[in-house]
Amino acid sequence: MLDKNVEQAQNPDTRVSGQVKWFDPAKGFGFLVSDEGGPDILLHANVLRNYGQGSVADGARIDVVVQTTARGLQAVEVLEITPPDLPDVAPLEDFSGVSPEEIAEAALEPARVKWFDKAKGFGFANVFGKSEDVFIHIEVLRRSGLSDLFPGEALALRSIQSSRGRMAVEVLAWESGLV
Repeated sequence: MLDKNVEQAQNPDTRVSGQVKWFDPAKGFGFLVSDEGGPDILLHANVLRNYGQGSVADGARIDVVVQTTARGLQAVEVLEITPPDLPDVAPLEDFSGVSPEEIAEAALEPARVKWFDKAKGFGFANVFGKSEDVFIHIEVLRRSGLSDLFPGEALALRSIQSSRGRMAVEVLAWESGLV
């Protein structure tokens, strides 16, 4: 293992692919596990925010640039995040009858989080230029690779009209709306 650490010290910017072990937005950090094994890699909230997200779901696939520090390996840049593979979970009742194609065809809209309560499992966002709130269910966040949202956080979302009003079907980092 020493040889790998020496190699990383000589090449301080190393790309690593792995999985989010856990991330706690309230604490402001979490840890990743590399596909290559080795020690856990620290992921600080500021590094995640630089990528455009305030949280990341446990089990999400992640590509990062790491550096060896006096305290161990630390992610210094997030390159890509892929939502976790979730077991075959029954779709939300409000989405029954909505095909993946319909979801993909829904416009990606810029929005800002009005409020979100992780304990309650839902919240609302405002789409720019529209007066109607968009309901966001925590299961949609998980399926989108996120674990929490914060008031005022900018994001991009796709929504559909349900029997109870506008509902988010996908929530993405703000920057994804710019691509």
